[in-house]
Amino acid sequence: MNDSQGGGLNKLRQWFDAGEPDPEAPRATGGVDGVDWGRIVPFALMHLVCLFAFYVGVSATAIAVCVGLYLVRMFAITGFYHRYFSHRSFKTSRAAQFAFAVLGASAVQRGPIWWAAHHRHHHAFSDKPQDTHSPVQDGFVWAHVGWFLSKRHFHPDLRRVRDLLQYPELRWLDRFDILVPFTLALALLLTGMALERFAPALGTTGGQLLVWGFFVSTVLCYHGTYTINSLCHGWGSRRYPTRDDSRNNAILALITLGEGWHNNHHHYPSSVRQGFYWWEFDITYYLLRGLAATGVIWDLNTVPARIRDVREATPA
Repeated sequence: MNDSQGGGLNKLRQWFDAGEPDPEAPRATGGVDGVDWGRIVPFALMHLVCLFAFYVGVSATAIAVCVGLYLVRMFAITGFYHRYFSHRSFKTSRAAQFAFAVLGASAVQRGPIWWAAHHRHHHAFSDKPQDTHSPVQDGFVWAHVGWFLSKRHFHPDLRRVRDLLQYPELRWLDRFDILVPFTLALALLLTGMALERFAPALGTTGGQLLVWGFFVSTVLCYHGTYTINSLCHGWGSRRYPTRDDSRNNAILALITLGEGWHNNHHHYPSSVRQGFYWWEFDITYYLLRGLAATGVIWDLNTVPARIRDVREATPA
C-alpha cells in the first residue's frame, strides 16, 4: 500500500474513529491551515442531502420534528457544550453530565472534549493571531466554517481540558463522535416508517423524518451556532471594552437561544446567564433555571452586579 492509499484509509477511519484523546500527543503546526478534504466530504454531504427534501416532500409532522430537534440540539450546544463543558458555569451529577454530552453530540459538532478545548483556546486568545476562529484575523469564511475543516484543528490542545479527560465515558464519546448522530438518524428513519404504516393521517414518511428531522435540522443548527464565531465578532453593539471585538446582537441571540449576547459573555465568560439584563432574552438560561428547579443542576454562577454594571470595565 502506498502513502496516498494509507492516508486515504486513515481519513476514512477518522470519520468513524477520531482516535483516543491524548493531551500529550503532538499537534499539527505550521503549513496545515488548508482545508482537509478528507474531513470536508461528510460535511458537504450533510448539506447536499438536504436537497432530497424536494424528493421526499414535506408534512407538518416533518417540520415539527425539524424545528423541535433544532431547538433541543441548539440548547444542548449552548447550555451543555458551551456553558457547562467549556465554562463550568454550573454543577451537575456525573450521570447528568454524560446525558448532556450525548445530547450535545447529537448536534454533530464533534464531542464535548473537542468542543470545549477549542472554545477555551478561543477565550485565551480571542481575536488575537492565535485565535482558532477569529473573523478579525482570518475573515468570515474561516471563522464560520474553515477553521474546523482544517488539518490543524482536527485535534485540539487537550491540555486545556484535563478536567474533562478524567472521565472515560467522555473520552469514548469524543473518539466515536459519529455514533450518537448515526443512532439519531436511524431512529428518525425507523420512526417515520412506523408512522407511515400505523399513523398515515400524519402524512409523513421515513424519508421525510430523516431528511427534515436530521439533515435539515442539523444544518440549520450548524450555521446558527457558527454565526457566533463569524458574526458576533463584528456585527452588533459593545457594552464592555473587552480586548476583542465581541458584540451583542439580539437577532443572533434569538437564533441561538441566548448566545448572541456575546460581548456580555466575553466580559464575564463564567456566567451561566449571558443576557445580563431582564430585557436581554436568554432562553438557554431560562431552561437551565428550570433544570436547577428540578435539582438536575445546581450552583449556577451568575455575573456579580458590580461587574455587570461597570461600563468602563477593565478589559477581560
